[in-house]
Amino acid sequence: MARGLAALLALLVSASVSLPAAAAPADQEGDRIRELPGQPPNVDFSHYSGYVTVNQARGRALFYWLVEAAPAAGPVAPLVLWLNGGPGCSSVGYGASEEVGPFRIRPDGKTLYLNKHSWNKAANLLFLESPAGVGFSYSNTTMDLYTGGDAKTALDAYAFLVNWLERFPQYKYREFYIAGESYAGHYVPQLAKLIYEKSKGIQNPAINLKGFVVGNAVTDDYNDYLGTFEYWWSHGLISDSTYHNLKKTCLFDSSEHPSPECVKNLNLASSEEGNIDPYSLYTKPCNSSASLKLGLGGRYPWLSRAYDPCTERYSNIYYNLPEVQTALHANTTGIKYPWKTCSDIVGSYWADSPRSMLPIYHELIAAGIRIWVFSGDTDAVVPITATRYSISALKLPTLMNWYPWYDHGKVGGWSQVYKGLTLVTVAGAGHEVPLHRPRQALILFRHFLKDTPMPTQ
Repeated sequence: MARGLAALLALLVSASVSLPAAAAPADQEGDRIRELPGQPPNVDFSHYSGYVTVNQARGRALFYWLVEAAPAAGPVAPLVLWLNGGPGCSSVGYGASEEVGPFRIRPDGKTLYLNKHSWNKAANLLFLESPAGVGFSYSNTTMDLYTGGDAKTALDAYAFLVNWLERFPQYKYREFYIAGESYAGHYVPQLAKLIYEKSKGIQNPAINLKGFVVGNAVTDDYNDYLGTFEYWWSHGLISDSTYHNLKKTCLFDSSEHPSPECVKNLNLASSEEGNIDPYSLYTKPCNSSASLKLGLGGRYPWLSRAYDPCTERYSNIYYNLPEVQTALHANTTGIKYPWKTCSDIVGSYWADSPRSMLPIYHELIAAGIRIWVFSGDTDAVVPITATRYSISALKLPTLMNWYPWYDHGKVGGWSQVYKGLTLVTVAGAGHEVPLHRPRQALILFRHFLKDTPMPTQ
């Protein structure tokens, strides 16, 4: 962890990421989306998309999609940045298109319908494809795609926000939150820390960070492994011997990547689990294609691909349509490769990944930054047991002990409120909570924004 933080601070000191002169506010009108191909009628909000340069010298530019809040959310609804993880997966393909965004893509890959539980009913949503090389985001320096990492991703996201707010000055000083899931469990707290450090001593910072919320989030190496192995075993997915061997070979390794013995046991676990969808344990894989691929390298071998409930296929069709790219002001430089939900390159060459986010949690809790963590309890990839072990390691005092929360008289999940952090589980949800339990996810989001405990019966 110390190495990761040191790298981040070194990059800040050297100012290797440039903040170019920001675009004039009038340019936001050029980013307005007039109408998306296949868009349904009765859309009552504005949305914008386009590019923001984060490093002029290297030609790095990140693609964004802003979905403004629906009128019912009020005139000064907060701004929420949504980040998907991977690393290397698209917030447009996942967060916007099958989770919290206002549109869903039909199986034909050409038409859209409205998501009645979109989070823009409560906030303005800013989806960012990050880092460069993910989705429509690009770099003119090819080597950038092979040298990605947590520190560079945080710096580029910060540069994006600074310059984006010059284009959209009406969002300066607005309540600002960051949300994300999976490997964004690294992106979100690191970006929050960077914003907090940059705003120290500023009475009214333009980026008015109030808090962050992460779901099924990669948080702490040791606890993620421990909780994941326990989940697999306790849900009958692996044998007793494999469970014990995983704990024996994977929990003490101090090297950057899993040891050969650990990888061997991860592959054995994969064969024992069979053809299941680990991202949603009790639903069928899409065309029986979603086997858990383990041991493919990296510190989190179970994150070798993103969840595919078939909706990913619709995104791959829709966002490669030329008329869609034109409407989104995307691919304006003629990227040589097709748009994909996850980059084949970026995540495979990840250069820096701190072992734990817990020190950042401690720092931001002490600073009064609101932190909520949620978890779908049928996810076997970053399961609830991993999250609970990580939060337990923070050793925070409990304010409200474990209790069920309710939606229309039915248990929606469970929650525990700590001093400085709230944990919420969502019953029956997989890795992408808003995909599997959209109504309950919106309830959770509204309570997070208000910082009120989940509803009791």
